Amino acid sequence: MTNQKQTVSLKWLLVGVLITNTAMSFIWPLNTIYLHETLHKSLVIASLVLFFNQFATMLGSLIGGKLFDQWQPYYAILLGISLNIFALGGLIFLHTWPFYAILLILSGFANGISVTCENSLATRVKNRRSSYVFNLLYFAANFGLVFGTLTVGYILPLGIGYVFALATSIQILFLLVAYKKYNVARSVTENKRNFTGHKGKMTSQILGVLFLTLVCWLVYEQWQSNLSAYMVELGFPVKKYSLLWTLNAILIVVFQPLVTFFDDWLLKHLRGRLNLGALLLLNSFVILLLPFKHNYWLYLLSMCLLTLGEILLFPGVASFVDLAAPTNLTGYYQGKVQVFSALGKAIGPVFGALIIDNSNYEVLFLVCGLMVLGAELVFSLPLLKKTT
Repeated sequence: MTNQKQTVSLKWLLVGVLITNTAMSFIWPLNTIYLHETLHKSLVIASLVLFFNQFATMLGSLIGGKLFDQWQPYYAILLGISLNIFALGGLIFLHTWPFYAILLILSGFANGISVTCENSLATRVKNRRSSYVFNLLYFAANFGLVFGTLTVGYILPLGIGYVFALATSIQILFLLVAYKKYNVARSVTENKRNFTGHKGKMTSQILGVLFLTLVCWLVYEQWQSNLSAYMVELGFPVKKYSLLWTLNAILIVVFQPLVTFFDDWLLKHLRGRLNLGALLLLNSFVILLLPFKHNYWLYLLSMCLLTLGEILLFPGVASFVDLAAPTNLTGYYQGKVQVFSALGKAIGPVFGALIIDNSNYEVLFLVCGLMVLGAELVFSLPLLKKTT
C-alpha cells in the first residue's frame, strides 16, 4: 500500500469514534425491548442474544488486534466497518426472527474489530501521549452515545427500519473517513515501554489490570440491567431511573475534559488513578447498602460516584496497557482490553440476576463491592511484591 503514514490525525480519529458510537447507540437501547415486545421472545432468549452479541464482540476484538499487528491497520479497520455496514444494512429489511439475532451478532463481531483498531490507532497519534488521546476518545464515545440515544426516540416511531437505515448511513460516513484518513502503516519496531523493564512483571501488570477491567465492567453492568428493576420494585418511576443516566452523561461531559487537562499529573500517578476509579465504583454500591433505599438522593449520589469512577478508570486502563505493551503488539493488547471489557458486560446481567434470584439486591450490592476490592488487590499484587 503506497502513501502510508506512521501516525494518524487526532481530529479525524475523534470524528471516527464519535460517528461509530452515535451509530451503535441507535441500536443498543432497543435490543431487549424489540426482542421481547415486538418479536415476542422471552427475556431469557433476549439475554442470550445479547450475550452472544458481546461474545462476538470479544472474538472480533481478538481478531481485530491480530489483523492490526500482523496484517495492515488500514485494511483491518476498513474490514470491520464494511462488515458492520453489511449487518446493519441487512437489518433494514430483515428485522424479523431469527435474522435480527444473527445480524445483531455479526454487528457485534464487526464492532469488536473496529473499536480495537480505533484504540490501537490512538497509540499512533503524532505528538500526543496515548493517555491524553484515550481520555479524549472516551469523551467522544460518550458524547456520541448521548446524541444517539436522544435521537433514536424521535426516529423509532417512524419504524425500526428507519433506525437501521440511519445507523447504516452513519457507518458509511465512518467508512469514508477511515478510507481517507486512517491509511497507517503496520509497526515493525518493538519498544517495551513498561514500568519495570522486566517481561514477567510486565505480564503480571497487564493481567492484573485486565482482571480489574473485567470485574469493574461486570459490576458497572448492574446499573444498566438489574438496578432498573430494583428501583421500579421500590416504586420509583422509570423516568427517574432514566434521569440517572442523563446525570451520568452530564458528568462525563463536564469532568472528562478536566481529567484530560490534568493528564500530565494523572499519568505520573496512573496506578493511583485506576485504584481511585475502582474505589469510587466500589463506594457507589456501598452507598446503596445504607438504610435509605426509598430516598432518591441516595441513587443520585451513587450515580455521581459511579460516573467519576468510570471517567478515571476505563480510559486509564487503555493507557496503562499501552505503556506496558511492546509497540509492535499494540493491536493485540488493546484487543485484550476490549475482550475483557466485553466479557464483563456479557456476564454482568446474568451474574446479577442469579444472585438476586437466590438471595436479594442487598447481597448483590455487597458482593459487587467485595469483588471490586478483591480486583484492586489483584491489580496491586505486582507492586506489593516489589516492595517486600
